[in-house]
This record gives sequence, C-alpha cells and structure tokens, in this order.
Amino acid sequence: MAEIDPDAKRRPASVKELKAMSHPLRVRIIRLCGDHELTNKQLADRLGVDPGTVYYHVRQLVDAGFLEPAEVRTGESGALEKPYRSTGRSWWLSVQLEDLDTSQGFAPVEAFQQELAEAGPASIASYARFALHLSPEDVAELDRRIVAVIDEYVETDTERAHLPAHGGIFLLHRTPD
Repeated sequence: MAEIDPDAKRRPASVKELKAMSHPLRVRIIRLCGDHELTNKQLADRLGVDPGTVYYHVRQLVDAGFLEPAEVRTGESGALEKPYRSTGRSWWLSVQLEDLDTSQGFAPVEAFQQELAEAGPASIASYARFALHLSPEDVAELDRRIVAVIDEYVETDTERAHLPAHGGIFLLHRTPD
C-alpha cells in the first residue's frame, strides 16, 4: 500500500474554525451529525442540554462550515423538522497547537471523555498506553504515520457505514517530569 502524506490533504484551520472547535459541545455535535442528520431538539435530547444552547452552538458550526442544513423532513408528530449534517470539513484541517489557548486545546479531549463516559467501559475496543522518548522529529514522524493510517480509514468510511461506529482519539503529550 502506498504511503499517504496526510498534510497533502489538509489545510490550516482559520481563526473562525479554531473558535468553532474550541468547545467540547461543538466537537460532540460535529461527530453526532456525522453519524446521522439530527435536529436541534434531537441533539439537545442526546446531549442532555437545553435546546437553546444547542441552537447557539449549531449556528456557530454552520457559520464555520462544519454543519449544513439537510432536507427539511416531517417528524413523527407531523411537524416539519430541520436537521443538520456534518460537512466532514473539520477532519481535514491542520491545527497548529501553538495557535490554541489552553481551553481550545482541551475541547476535543473533553468531548472524547464525555463520549467515552456515556458509552461506558465495555465500549472500549482497543487500548494502548505508552511512554516514549522522542525528538521533535520523531514526534512529527509518529504523528504523520498514525494520521496517515487514520486518514485511509476516514476516506473509505462510507464503504463501512453499515457497521458499528467507533470513536477514538490520538493524543501525544509531553510528560510533566
């Protein structure tokens, strides 16, 4: 299999895009709308938050290009529903960590923690915990290789849409010692 350069498909995130992804609730909304077209009410029910709060966050995600309106549909009660779907655009952004403040950098981690807590320990399919001694070049190479593998799966995910969805996060950090 040919090696893929993940940076070839990515572009730097704009300030507006960074801000839109700086809240854990917005990160979760993007992911949920990637699985299904959902309304503000459905998102609020799923996330356990007020519909007005969801509406505010959805508007920011639409404005940043991460969500788009899907076709209006008739709900179970006969009322018209306005669902949203993910554009998939957030995956192909390159985020420079030095451009983030502390709260922005932790939003994806907080969203992942919330999703994992909701799914429960039995949902874990694989786990690897490690400590490595790496140069800055080693860190860049490890990141490039892992992201390339993940990108291969992302690009072909529609072929497996009938299978159970799995979430994950790859995070490499310096230890405090």
